[in-house]
Amino acid sequence: MRNDDKVTMGDDKSSPIDSSEKDGVVRSSTFDGDVGDVETVEKTKRGLKARHAQMIALGGTIGTGLFVGSGSTLARGGPLFILLAYSLIAALVLGVVTAIVEVSAYLPVSGGTMGFYGHRNVSDSLGFAMGWLYFYSLGILVPYEITAAGIVIDYWETDINIAVWISVFIVVIVGLNTLPVQFYGETEFWFASLKVFMMIGLLILSFILFWGGGPKQDGILGFHYWKDPGATNTYLKTGDTGRFLAFLKVLVSSAFPFTFAPELLVVTGGEMKNPRRNLPKAAKRYFIRLVFFYIGSVIAIGVICPADDERLTNGGVGAGSSAFVVGIADAGIKGLDSVINAVIITSAWSSGNSFLYMSSRSLFSLAVAGNAPKVFAKCTKKGVPYMAVAASSLFCALAYLNVASSGSVVFNWFVNLTNTSGFISWICCCITFLRFRKACDLQGVTYPDQIPYRSWMQPYGAWAAIVFFTFLTLINGFDVFFPSLWSASGFLTAYVGIPIFLCIYFGHRIYSMSKKEPWLIPSAEVDLRTGLDVVLANEKPELRANTWGKKLQGW
Repeated sequence: MRNDDKVTMGDDKSSPIDSSEKDGVVRSSTFDGDVGDVETVEKTKRGLKARHAQMIALGGTIGTGLFVGSGSTLARGGPLFILLAYSLIAALVLGVVTAIVEVSAYLPVSGGTMGFYGHRNVSDSLGFAMGWLYFYSLGILVPYEITAAGIVIDYWETDINIAVWISVFIVVIVGLNTLPVQFYGETEFWFASLKVFMMIGLLILSFILFWGGGPKQDGILGFHYWKDPGATNTYLKTGDTGRFLAFLKVLVSSAFPFTFAPELLVVTGGEMKNPRRNLPKAAKRYFIRLVFFYIGSVIAIGVICPADDERLTNGGVGAGSSAFVVGIADAGIKGLDSVINAVIITSAWSSGNSFLYMSSRSLFSLAVAGNAPKVFAKCTKKGVPYMAVAASSLFCALAYLNVASSGSVVFNWFVNLTNTSGFISWICCCITFLRFRKACDLQGVTYPDQIPYRSWMQPYGAWAAIVFFTFLTLINGFDVFFPSLWSASGFLTAYVGIPIFLCIYFGHRIYSMSKKEPWLIPSAEVDLRTGLDVVLANEKPELRANTWGKKLQGW
């Protein structure tokens, strides 16, 4: 679609671009008060290059959940159940990715989080609730990753208090987020590259160990651990009932490594160069990430590590509880555990960096939409929403609760707030997509003339994700209802995220009753035009890569 094309909305046609240009960024005068002042909207800078976007999409939020947490999930259900669970979650997450990229690639405005698109396509109340959900959930995940990195360092048995490491990580993560977005993109590019290369190395090594290539291996290992101790485990009950419960537990646990990863694509789209071209590229290659890294890794650990190894649950610290490290140690390979440990630390660092970036942009987006104080929409001359970054950084202080054992209990309560947030977010994202798709159909916005991306999975993938993630939300803490595991605190930590979200949503509904806002914006009235002129004007022609180096950068 050319920059000078006009977009047809039914019988109505978009007006020509009424804009000014400053610092290479076109700013529109067509924004109205419902979505914030354009001078605020366009103060963030599009500094993320194509290579930044592609690598962030591949490894931006891969952290301790995949490298370390998958070990305890393997121990809970066995290699078959973890493979089935990861495959099912990956397929549904791909449905979420293709849905939200269709929405965001059409109108990748600055400050365009999924909360913003919920506000534009569904209702102000949904956008309000989603925005605050992202702000506090992502903010809490920052100290989670910081603490995880500090605990992993204890693998080397240092005498330095964990509070020192926590302080170092906080300073670096907050510091990086106060720099212009191109610095975030560059650091995440190298962080994610390191994770990607380690995953490739671990998968190759696992393949070698499969064929018995380890120093202490005698013969081909193959799928030996699928036979002894077995492909599946039981949980709470024996027999088929116990195996069914084990699969449910693994299914819930397997979702955590995927949490908020799709939403990162949308957030980066607001500060990405040529997002209408680069977001679809990132979405199409997301399948590679899901299959190669997530599903490939659980196949690998199921091959090289027995599910009944005690080190997976209570015998290791940091990388010591990683199924990869356990399998490598059993094969007689020395020294590699420290290398993996170092990369796990950078992974936690990288994930914390991404979560703080997303949390601050969510608050910025809320302020742009008028759902948070306008002070959080203020940006530096380099396009950093410094007030939003400062507010989101306050969550980092929660990491110090882990210095004392009593404080760690409180910290775990905060982390458990986010357990259902990922499911709720994906449900709301799919609802937003369905409303957007219906509005486009009614207003005559078609693919590929006006919509730059559409997947064959939709809308069926969105409906499947809504049903499945609603089910996971309801069974998130199913085991707490068994008499042997019942506790009021366990129930609250498993389900408190649901009433918090509903209170925010219905609280806003009650507050906005005087404005007579509809529960759903009628499809014919969904605003598909405001800001589109700015997006089209900022799209630059694609330059043909004439060298291998430039082709790799564009990949």
